[in-house]
Amino acid sequence: MDLPESSVRRRVGPVDREELVRVIEESLYSLGYRRAAAELEAESGVPLYPPEHDRLLLDVMAGRWDACAETVRSVAGVGDADRAVAEFLLWRGHYLELLGTGGDAGLRRAREVLRRRIAPLAVDRRCVHWLACAMVSCEGAVAPDAVVGWRIAVFLDLVEVLPPWFHVPTGRLEHLVESAVTKQVASCIYHNLPDEITMLEDHKCHEQHIPSECAQILCGHNNEVWFVRFSNNGDYLASSSSDCTAIIWKVEKDDTLTKKHCLQGHHKPISFVAWSPNDRMLLTCGTGEFLKLWNVDTGECNLKFRGSADYIISSCAWFPNSEKIVCASSEPGSSPNRIFTCDLEGQELEVWAGDRIPKVSDLAVTPDGRHLIFVSCNDIWIRELPKGREWRFREKQAISSLSLSVQGAQAREVCD
Repeated sequence: MDLPESSVRRRVGPVDREELVRVIEESLYSLGYRRAAAELEAESGVPLYPPEHDRLLLDVMAGRWDACAETVRSVAGVGDADRAVAEFLLWRGHYLELLGTGGDAGLRRAREVLRRRIAPLAVDRRCVHWLACAMVSCEGAVAPDAVVGWRIAVFLDLVEVLPPWFHVPTGRLEHLVESAVTKQVASCIYHNLPDEITMLEDHKCHEQHIPSECAQILCGHNNEVWFVRFSNNGDYLASSSSDCTAIIWKVEKDDTLTKKHCLQGHHKPISFVAWSPNDRMLLTCGTGEFLKLWNVDTGECNLKFRGSADYIISSCAWFPNSEKIVCASSEPGSSPNRIFTCDLEGQELEVWAGDRIPKVSDLAVTPDGRHLIFVSCNDIWIRELPKGREWRFREKQAISSLSLSVQGAQAREVCD
């Protein structure tokens, strides 16, 4: 028995009921459950598409361009700019079809469409100019045997500029579900599960899911290990020690680690290592010593950065192209602190020095290479690259290190 219209809730929580039904219908059709989708339309009384949608589709496929333009003008919620673009798409489609017919008659009609229908529209004049040139070159002209596919493409372009209520985007339900699951995973502070996430319950990892058993002990250093870092692709682990060596470990298929190279040559404990974004090179930084650049495949030292023995390098980071690094250093005595960039030949490219440059404890370059972020005492600094504006933010506690998200949109700092 059909429920009276007054007994049907207009909203389901914060969601409009009709919008929800339409999104479900679109998902059913896209998954191949056409009969179920049609039955839902009939039982709910909510069609997937409004009458204007079906009318526009039929008119486009039949080439009734004046009727199409009239429908576009009647669609509610379309701004003047979008309406102009929609009409341009329509008349461009008609114009290119006329060019494809060939002959003087087709050219005369195309010229008339360009002059009367397209030129008056408030759209990018470069688009109009291109269409005018196409009359001579016939570039983009639609052959008669390609008209059906062309008109489908015109319709799909049209619905992109019309309001969402006019045409439910393909895969809208899947997108909403994916967004919800992704947000739950992002907010899960103990997340440690594979990518297979169930939709049957809210995602939440518990504390007991955090690895708590030792799987392997790596032996190779003769003194304290000061720093460890996995490569960006997860195939290697680098460790550095107060024994003045660094070790590159290979992650095997069974997730065990084996020693690949022992990097020797530093005379002081190695306090820091940094993988290049392409994981082909590794930087090692000795405490109060020079920087060394190592080839990950061979384990050979490609370069000892010249001149770096005159100052103490506190941190370094790679640019995203793996062709340049940035370092922060402090010099003995009363000399000013420095932040400098250099290439893989050891040549300094840019230097920022002076009394206003703080003693940097950690730094990073955003994945797009446009900003340098560094921390000093209680301050976070953001600098546009190569030379630009600076921003400074103060924290209540001293900051010892920072880490950027993969997208570079967020930075996380560790306070003492």
